Amino acid sequence: MSLRFDFSASAVAALALSDATRALQEDVADGDLTASLVDPARKARAHVLAREAAVVCGAPWVETTIRQLDPEARITWLCAEGERCAADQTVLEIEGTARALLTAERTALNFLQLLSAVATKTALYADAVEGTRARIVDTRKTLPGLRLAQKYAVRTGGGVNHRIGLYDAVLIKENHIAAAGGVAAALRAVAPVASQAAFIEVEVETLAQLREALGAGARMVLLDNMDLPTLREAVRINDEAGEGDKAVLEISGGVTLEGLRALAETGVDRISVGALTKDVKAIDFSMRFQES
Repeated sequence: MSLRFDFSASAVAALALSDATRALQEDVADGDLTASLVDPARKARAHVLAREAAVVCGAPWVETTIRQLDPEARITWLCAEGERCAADQTVLEIEGTARALLTAERTALNFLQLLSAVATKTALYADAVEGTRARIVDTRKTLPGLRLAQKYAVRTGGGVNHRIGLYDAVLIKENHIAAAGGVAAALRAVAPVASQAAFIEVEVETLAQLREALGAGARMVLLDNMDLPTLREAVRINDEAGEGDKAVLEISGGVTLEGLRALAETGVDRISVGALTKDVKAIDFSMRFQES
């Protein structure tokens, strides 16, 4: 596996094809028994309606799902990827064979509903910290098999990706620290894998651990479950380290939308939120057919 997924247009297209192929196999397998009742020559037109306001996300997945069943389908987006749609707005129009559109409907909508939900929630959190230096960051709390798709949606909504998985970055947590014999010892132990890591981050639970981490050369520190006064002091301690020795400070644990602005105003650089990908409610989209 490559060190980092690059989220280029070509990489996302390949990812969407892989995801859609797997999803169609799961749903369709050897054939759509109900759609087989429809004349294979019949053409149809359909539109996708947003039942609620959202950030639209998932176009590559929707398109590849439909085109695997009808390569000649005409797909017209009325709300572009990453744009905000209003409730009751038509976001997509499709023309193709009726059988293909009927078979593709649920799989295409599943992708659109999930990925738009992630992008919409991310945008809500990103809007809440606008004007501060804090960025909203995702986690590994994703749906199995759809991690990269969800992380794409986080980016579409204005968030930042954390590590993709265990293979591409180092995050030293409390159990690693305990097993290694302390923060400094854990950071020293990273040396053999440092060249393979996109970044090295260490989690601290106290200001004493923060000082130890900075003294050991940490350049990325996760502040775990600290209250607001402690977070402000952590930012002050980090600022005192000087520009060349400062670390990127990230907040984790106990993050809520209601308390998000106060956390951002402490002066931290990043706030990681598992709820972006873990606690999402699908956006309500529906597809309606008209004979052409």
